[in-house]
Amino acid sequence: MAITETLNEGLKRGYTIKVTAAELDATVNAKLTEAQPNIELKGFRKGKVPMAMLKKQHGPALLGEAMQETVDGEMNSHLEKSGDKPAGQPEMKMTNENWKDGDDVEVSVSYECLPIVPEVDFSKIKLSQMVVKAGEADIKEALDNLAETSQDFEDKKAGSKAKNGDQVVINFLGKVDGEAFDGGQADDYPLVLGSNSFIPGFEEQLVGSKAGDDVEVNVSFPGDYGAENLAGKDAIFSCKINAVKSAIKAEINDELAKKFGAEDLNDLRNKISERLEEEFKGASRIVMKRDLMDSLEKLVDFELPEGLVSTEAGQIAHQLWHEDNPDVEGHDHPEIETTDEHTKLAVRRVRLGLLLAEVGNIKEITVSDTEMQQAVIQQAQQYGSNAQQFFEYVQKNPQVQQQIRAPLFEEKVVDHIVSVAKMTDNEVSKEELQKAVEALED
Repeated sequence: MAITETLNEGLKRGYTIKVTAAELDATVNAKLTEAQPNIELKGFRKGKVPMAMLKKQHGPALLGEAMQETVDGEMNSHLEKSGDKPAGQPEMKMTNENWKDGDDVEVSVSYECLPIVPEVDFSKIKLSQMVVKAGEADIKEALDNLAETSQDFEDKKAGSKAKNGDQVVINFLGKVDGEAFDGGQADDYPLVLGSNSFIPGFEEQLVGSKAGDDVEVNVSFPGDYGAENLAGKDAIFSCKINAVKSAIKAEINDELAKKFGAEDLNDLRNKISERLEEEFKGASRIVMKRDLMDSLEKLVDFELPEGLVSTEAGQIAHQLWHEDNPDVEGHDHPEIETTDEHTKLAVRRVRLGLLLAEVGNIKEITVSDTEMQQAVIQQAQQYGSNAQQFFEYVQKNPQVQQQIRAPLFEEKVVDHIVSVAKMTDNEVSKEELQKAVEALED
């Protein structure tokens, strides 16, 4: 067996691996000898099947196994000796296409190496962190919003017409093709007009109604409605307006505070202030992290594997295309071409990704099982009653686990770099922070 270098340019490597027929035959014989004691065949006692017969019956299958194992073994040995770390799965191809049993095997191998990432002195990086304090106006706005969500309703004067924002208390019965359907009936149902909690077009037809009115509402169920027997169907709802009520904003007092788990209004104000400042910190970190990445990009420059850049550019192009075409689901769409802009962004992402990975490796930064579990739980909460199915899906899919683990790892590496860099706090207004976040989207 021999391996010959055919390409060594930049990060690209190419080799030819030759395995002689004699080596393959020896490997097959060794496998048959190992398996012989446990093989049973009609007419022979266990372990007594002649080698020639075993080779005739099992040889072809074992030959393929032997080829794969021998080539893989030689490749792994080469990588260990050379220190090369392929940026992706090496491409392997038999070069003697007319190969037949008894011939030597020749395989061409090609791959791109991961580059050597230069060391960076992070203490030279200067960062500024925007600090925003929760002001009185911010706290008042938050309290007003809480009061709005805690609103109650009181009957309007007799004969008053319902408008958006009012609550109508209704009895309704829905029919499709003259037949009532499950879930299409209720009595004394409180519906806030303009809340869009009913089928599109339903609430609008109750605007202007009065207590005591009978209103016939004509609507069409959306084509993607959850119940297949109703999807896309026209329906008529017979509605009785029992009452029309207007919203009453809750008073901002200790009672309101207790509704939201606070001891009193002062405690609620403190909690709101803490929550707002946590939100400001999160936004500030986003801005600071972009500044950090910009600084790192200027500090490092090394050759990148073309394959990684090409793949990343394709993924960026695909993601942006779907953002511009949200109605198209899946991959049933025209071929998406990558542009120079996509490639430029891909180069940045790949270079910074390799740098952060190297820093994490050198500093032995890892994501603990506890951190991973907390992240999964946080994502599972978005699925409500289907949280258990999400847990099972994550457990069975290593790729999904890696998608969850990767950003956690990146944040920990960023924390390390920030701890070494020179950081100064810069107190700014909420508006200034908001502008800085919006600028990132340009």
